Amino acid sequence: MTDRRSNYMKTWLKPTLWILAAVLLLAIGAAAGYGAYLTDKVRESAEDSHEELGRGGKSDKRTTAVTPGEDNLSVLFVGVDASAARLEKNEDRSSLSDALILATFNNDEKSVRLLSIPRDTYTYIPEVDRKDKITHAHAYGGIDSTVETVEGLLDIPVDYYARFNFSAFIEVVNAVGGIKYEVPYDLEEQNSEGKDGAIELEEGRQLLNGEEALALARTRKLDSDLARGQRQMELIKAIAREMNSFSSFRNYDNIIDAVGEDLTTNMTFDQMIAFKDYFLKEDGFDFKTMQLDGEGGYASNGAWYFMTDEESLEKTKDRLRNHLELPEEPEAQEPPG
Repeated sequence: MTDRRSNYMKTWLKPTLWILAAVLLLAIGAAAGYGAYLTDKVRESAEDSHEELGRGGKSDKRTTAVTPGEDNLSVLFVGVDASAARLEKNEDRSSLSDALILATFNNDEKSVRLLSIPRDTYTYIPEVDRKDKITHAHAYGGIDSTVETVEGLLDIPVDYYARFNFSAFIEVVNAVGGIKYEVPYDLEEQNSEGKDGAIELEEGRQLLNGEEALALARTRKLDSDLARGQRQMELIKAIAREMNSFSSFRNYDNIIDAVGEDLTTNMTFDQMIAFKDYFLKEDGFDFKTMQLDGEGGYASNGAWYFMTDEESLEKTKDRLRNHLELPEEPEAQEPPG
């Protein structure tokens, strides 16, 4: 493979915001007790979005099923770009997973760990019994294939999943009336439909709508991936503040509509609400992010892959297993001589 600058950060950072925002609003929306109507609306939205995995309610890597609010567990967030621009370019590609983020939840600590999985990661896909880009798992066998592939890559159970379309982020930000943010520099960026230069922002604190917030979240033209990651976290907090403010309660109806139309999950309403304690901690939302180290390049077939660094992958597996407090795997025994 020939080396080139890794671009996988671009594919996972942009949906991180709306993924977390969607989970956040589902938890806070019902927990806030904003009337029986709203609670019923959240429940109805959750029921409409429910889609069980073919394996049933328990991972094959578990001896018993786990329950949000009671056990340590994991959730796989899958981002899909089903925009008109994507469909026009290549309808088949709409079935690819554009972003994969594995979140582990420790119930005692009420802490969350997030792992971005580069979409071009070269790994084994059980559905087709060969190695390929992990993004293709969804095209080969939908969410079931994606979950099974991630479990194989990380060697941990994936207990739940939530699959969103990118448009949810824009709609959520618009539903809360926009977010106030200090834009670090003048910016010209494409919009969600891929039109170059459609979004123009000037340096300074201002109110951003959904399209503008997404453009700021996506860009990395004028700073580093590290700086952009920090900006992502700041934007998440800004969205959280707006959603948790009194002035936003009247907008939860619109927020729930926005997310409900772009969500499928194997979580029930009660299971979603059980995550509220993670987000409503007095000392703040405790989450840390992780990344897989590796190297990208072109293969002999002309395709570009991300090859994970084995040491980084093993350390990541250990960190995830420790956070989930999974039992240590027995060491492989040497065959008798």
